[in-house]
Amino acid sequence: MNILFVMYDQLRFDYLSCAGHPHLKTPNFDKIAQRGVRFTNTYVQSPICGASRMSFYTGRYTSSHGAEWNGYPLRVGEQTLGDHLRKLGMQCWLVGKTHMKADAEGMERLGLTPDTIIGARQAECGFDVWIRDDGLWGEGPDGFYDQKRSPYNEYLKSEGYDAHNPWADFANSGIDNGEKATGWFFNNADKPANIKERDSETPWLTNQAIDFMKNQTGAWLAHISYIKPHWPYIVPAPYNSKFNSNHILPPKRHKTERKTKNPLYQSYQNSRVAKAFQNENVRQKVIPAYMGLIKQCDDQLGRIIEYLENSKEIDNTMIVLTSDHGDYLGDHWLGEKDLFHEQSVKVPLIVYDPRPEANITRGTTCDALTESLDLVATFIDFAGGQVPNHIVEGKSIIPWLNGDTPEDWRKFVVSEYNFSATQHMQNLNLNSSEARLYMIFDGRYKLIHCQGDIPPMLFDLQKDPDEYFDLGQSNQYKPIRDKLYGYLYKWSLRNSQRVTKSDDDIEKMRGASLRRGILPFLIDGTEVPSELVAKYVGPVSKNYSEDN
Repeated sequence: MNILFVMYDQLRFDYLSCAGHPHLKTPNFDKIAQRGVRFTNTYVQSPICGASRMSFYTGRYTSSHGAEWNGYPLRVGEQTLGDHLRKLGMQCWLVGKTHMKADAEGMERLGLTPDTIIGARQAECGFDVWIRDDGLWGEGPDGFYDQKRSPYNEYLKSEGYDAHNPWADFANSGIDNGEKATGWFFNNADKPANIKERDSETPWLTNQAIDFMKNQTGAWLAHISYIKPHWPYIVPAPYNSKFNSNHILPPKRHKTERKTKNPLYQSYQNSRVAKAFQNENVRQKVIPAYMGLIKQCDDQLGRIIEYLENSKEIDNTMIVLTSDHGDYLGDHWLGEKDLFHEQSVKVPLIVYDPRPEANITRGTTCDALTESLDLVATFIDFAGGQVPNHIVEGKSIIPWLNGDTPEDWRKFVVSEYNFSATQHMQNLNLNSSEARLYMIFDGRYKLIHCQGDIPPMLFDLQKDPDEYFDLGQSNQYKPIRDKLYGYLYKWSLRNSQRVTKSDDDIEKMRGASLRRGILPFLIDGTEVPSELVAKYVGPVSKNYSEDN
């Protein structure tokens, strides 16, 4: 059995036809949903690329693994998906993006170098690398944003795209009167990228994925990780012209939100990206391009499905389709991600399990509260292992795929966001230890807590599914807030750092020292079974005390 773990960057949960989008048709996503289960309440552990992905790869909350924002290294020794699966005889490969930064200082301290197998895996989030490309090859006065080599840029140069940085000059740039029209400018989002469609990022990575599968033997997990539909919002022809203003849904935002007295929400609404997406002309340019990028992703998914079907591997390959976070696109007067409205923190999760046990649920949806960190537990379970619950904080969703309802399933989901690296910390006069957000959602009520003297936000998604009306300071809803704060307190008391001993290990330790002759605090030995004191009682073989 193999696992195809496909992640799209910044793909909203509701921009798929199987999730109800009225204009964006995604038949290949829909095909996997028809063959498997679409989970409708899946939440990421942080609405920012790096932190979210580290939770996907470790199965742990961001405050557990510590890589809480982009560029925060994942500490050396943190166990990842590859560590768990290799114990079970399954290879674990990367094809695409991780956004992981290696703990170089920790590796140096332990004498690990990237030119060894162990060191390379530590530096690559536990994966063996078929190809890694994190996808943002921006360059400014101080050099490249990403200091690693760009395999995609090397490919473009080999195909004749003659430039120092063809990613910027061609793949993410159009043409305007003979001049470069960079994708960094929203005004250029309606222009076709100046690149042959087959050479753009999504088809290129699909080619890499298919080449990987053609060259594998034995059981494997392949993490196919696309950079798109993440910005820059620009897409090659014909995808740039597939959608227009008639396909743009009205923004989900309310005038009440503009009157908010919550300083956190005010700060985000006044950010540069939010102000841009409050401009309807920006939405008219960006959203058709965003939809075009998703359509291209769907078409390339079709190529992968076709390969699996033609090679007969479809019957022994689990397929998982998901995203690291969403995109506001102007909803709630916001752009990008970062906060905890559904558009940002909720993601698509579609799972096809080829085994006959899953036949009962094919083509269904599941509304159980699920988290991104559940996938590590699911993959361990699928590979035949026992989930190490003292390390992995997620839960396997295999029972849901098999039509079962676990008795001990979670009552709430948690997401965290450390915004100490952003301007919002200064705007709110917080220090870095206070610039932390927590979301608790129980399936109806969503609480957003900020450290520091910032009032909470609360939404009732049953009465207010669009999350327009903040109940965070309403006296009427204090009991609800208290209940959710109780959940947050319970969650905060979890065992998250005791990763070297499982509960079973501790159970086996209990009393073990007695059976190995450590017998403190006894009065006369009758307090314990006689076999435990047998080594310490009986006739003396010789009396040396007389020699003193």
